[in-house]
Amino acid sequence: MSPRRACLHHLLLIQCDPGQATKYLYELLYNDPIKIILMPGCSSVSTLVAEAARMWNLIVLSYGSSSPALSNRQRFPTFFRTHPSATLHNPTRVKLFEKWGWKKIATIQQTTEVFTSTLDDLEERVKEAGIEITFRQSFFSDPAVPVKNLKRQDARIIVGLFYETEARKVFCEVYKERLFGKKYVWFLIGWYADNWFKIYDPSINCTVDEMTEAVEGHITTEIVMLNPANTRSISNMTSQEFVEKLTKRLKRHPEETGGFQEAPLAYDAIWALALALNKTSGGGGRSGVRLEDFNYNNQTITDQIYRAMNSSSFEGVSGHVVFDASGSRMAWTLIEQLQGGSYKKIGYYDSTKDDLSWSKTDKWIGGSPPADQTLVIKTFRFLSQKLFISVSVLSSLGIVLAVVCLSFNIYNSHVRYIQNSQPNLNNLTAVGCSLALAAVFPLGLDGYHIGRNQFPFVCQARLWLLGLGFSLGYGSMFTKIWWVHTVFTKKEEKKEWRKTLEPWKLYATVGLLVGMDVLTLAIWQIVDPLHRTIETFAKEEPKEDIDVSILPQLEHCSSRKMNTWLGIFYGYKGLLLLLGIFLAYETKSVSTEKINDHRAVGMAIYNVAVLCLITAPVTMILSSQQDAAFAFASLAIVFSSYITLVVLFVPKMRRLITRGEWQSEAQDTMKTGSSTNNNEEEKSRLLEKENRELEKIIAEKEERVSELRHQLQSRQQLRSRRHPPTPPDPSGGLPRGPAEPPDRLSCDGSRVHLLYK
Repeated sequence: MSPRRACLHHLLLIQCDPGQATKYLYELLYNDPIKIILMPGCSSVSTLVAEAARMWNLIVLSYGSSSPALSNRQRFPTFFRTHPSATLHNPTRVKLFEKWGWKKIATIQQTTEVFTSTLDDLEERVKEAGIEITFRQSFFSDPAVPVKNLKRQDARIIVGLFYETEARKVFCEVYKERLFGKKYVWFLIGWYADNWFKIYDPSINCTVDEMTEAVEGHITTEIVMLNPANTRSISNMTSQEFVEKLTKRLKRHPEETGGFQEAPLAYDAIWALALALNKTSGGGGRSGVRLEDFNYNNQTITDQIYRAMNSSSFEGVSGHVVFDASGSRMAWTLIEQLQGGSYKKIGYYDSTKDDLSWSKTDKWIGGSPPADQTLVIKTFRFLSQKLFISVSVLSSLGIVLAVVCLSFNIYNSHVRYIQNSQPNLNNLTAVGCSLALAAVFPLGLDGYHIGRNQFPFVCQARLWLLGLGFSLGYGSMFTKIWWVHTVFTKKEEKKEWRKTLEPWKLYATVGLLVGMDVLTLAIWQIVDPLHRTIETFAKEEPKEDIDVSILPQLEHCSSRKMNTWLGIFYGYKGLLLLLGIFLAYETKSVSTEKINDHRAVGMAIYNVAVLCLITAPVTMILSSQQDAAFAFASLAIVFSSYITLVVLFVPKMRRLITRGEWQSEAQDTMKTGSSTNNNEEEKSRLLEKENRELEKIIAEKEERVSELRHQLQSRQQLRSRRHPPTPPDPSGGLPRGPAEPPDRLSCDGSRVHLLYK
């Protein structure tokens, strides 16, 4: 055995520097003695060496290479490794994701081939398991920006693939970004030194305590490199005996020794090589080929060594050693968790049998595994019940007031003073106010009171009650003021309009306004009905320190072309309100017996128009604030209805109560009360107006008479100059001369007075 093992001095242990590895490789190949086996360590060096080794018919055996790319037999035909492929971690990771119910994970990797290929394999495996990699980050040397991105994207379950030196950089940034604690779980590679986070590193500016706090609770997955069973291996040592002998030979603590965990793999790699060489040497007698005859052109010996290595199967200190078709080691996976600054074994996983052995020793900072994302709780913003009840009480009282006013108007419809106010239009106003006040109730109903199936009916109720209430209440007042303005602004030749007032024209006007609203609402409801829509707001963090996020939502009544319909509706109503204000202003000084309360109607129109014109745009702006929007809309309805009812009906009640005008029309004519006085006042105003017109006519006539007198005097003077006075007749008679016809303007004052008369 010893002569054959003499060939082991031809193996090569190379540091993880591909450039130096290339230099050493060619120096050794072109210098004696001839090498039979190459044994690189890490993946970056193994990739280079294994790809070049086939040109010299060399077998490559690695103890520390985990890159999945090395499993490519076409690219690396003579490569074997006792360190399993890094992809062997991925089935374990997927199994743990499924165990803890995680469906969303994030990754951060160092940009090297081993980690890139490992992550590609993980992505395929999680996709098959129905798990999503939501965020994938990579870095070359500085992980600061990728870690910030993980924080920004709310990553919770994070798989980190990087070497030990970069791991310290990553977790220094993790500490700065506070990306650790009970909300986060990190998955790392398990072949770092046990105290890797405590080792001094001048490239980071975090203390040991900060690093210890940042890495607490993370999970590592590592190939089982030390046989957990206390059985004797082919070297007649148990795994524990191997560790004890190795520890004695080390000059420092194992935790401070890089690669200490891979030592069993390296030891078993030597045994695998020795057994393969023994097997090859043993078969050389039959083939007539000896190991001593090997050269770089002799592929026969290489093929024999390859077959011997490929058929290896023995118990080593790292466990059972066997290679798959790609030359990779098949092994169990060890699962550990950092608890209190030291790693604790929490389970094993055999991917070949899908067998997870769990020790139930895992510990979590929050008491249980965290969620893979912030738990989003959808909450609806409901209307304040105190506000709804308060406004509902005011609305109910307003409906009662409207009923009282309506009853009063109907009961006293025979009184002349009530008759002269067009009581039927006032009745429609009271009904309209009642409907508008009733709309306050569905306006305040939301998901707190009703289900989503009833919501469309509530939306339609709001629309119809408000629309019809406005048309009846405001439309009847608008009709009064329109008639007053139309009649009292006619020219003199059409004064006969003032003498007659046909009620059917007033009712037809109100009916036209109501009909337009009914038609518009019906088309709206049929073509584009209102339905329940959800408005979503920005997520809110709860006051308690819990891993949830609140997603506020608000219910609305809306339709596909809501803005178009509102534009039509508000535009039509707005023009009606503005026209009502104009007509009320124009007729503020008009007095008429036919509609004796038009001034009160004008005042009510002012108030309703101002409230509506202010409230409509404000409620649209505040639509996302349910309390404010409801308060503005409902209080505008309540106040406008109250003002309308009080202004129109309370003065009539007060007048009838204080003056006792409760008698019938026949009795009312015998009294000198308010109705008679009202008629006398109207007649007096008409007489005064007629007197002013007569005085104007008299002034014009007097000016004409004065002009005529002036012309008469002028003619008399002209005539006296043309015909001097005739001397008196001696006989005493009248002077003789030619007879002249009398001047048509020679008239005395009596005739002028007659003309005046």
